[in-house]
Amino acid sequence: MHGISDICIIGIDATRPPYIRKQPYIDIYFELSHQAPVDWCNDLNSLLVLNPITNNTKVIAQDGLFIETWVRDPEEIATLLEQLKETVTECTRQYIERIKIAAQQSGGNDDIQIDESSPQAILNKIVASLDFTRID
Repeated sequence: MHGISDICIIGIDATRPPYIRKQPYIDIYFELSHQAPVDWCNDLNSLLVLNPITNNTKVIAQDGLFIETWVRDPEEIATLLEQLKETVTECTRQYIERIKIAAQQSGGNDDIQIDESSPQAILNKIVASLDFTRID
């Protein structure tokens, strides 16, 4: 099981390699290590638009697997990647901090579900709803 702190950029989407179009830009799809929660994706998109280097970059929240962007010149790719790595790290830090604050405000419950649609969250709901009362 992957945690939120494990999210990182692991490469370029093998099914969509960088391609120079007739227009003066190159589409790039960076692959994340695993699917990110929708809230995290929305947070990342909010951070990306604040930076002039990454303001044309986004992650589709429902997918949560790829960061989509473009550059005009191949030499811009390395700088863009470094900025994206920093932004992903900052997004994760802020996301975890928000979860910790929410936990403290809700009475310090240490068993917080970060992603309600994760397999573990679904399993936890099923187990919590099991009825163990004795049938006579």
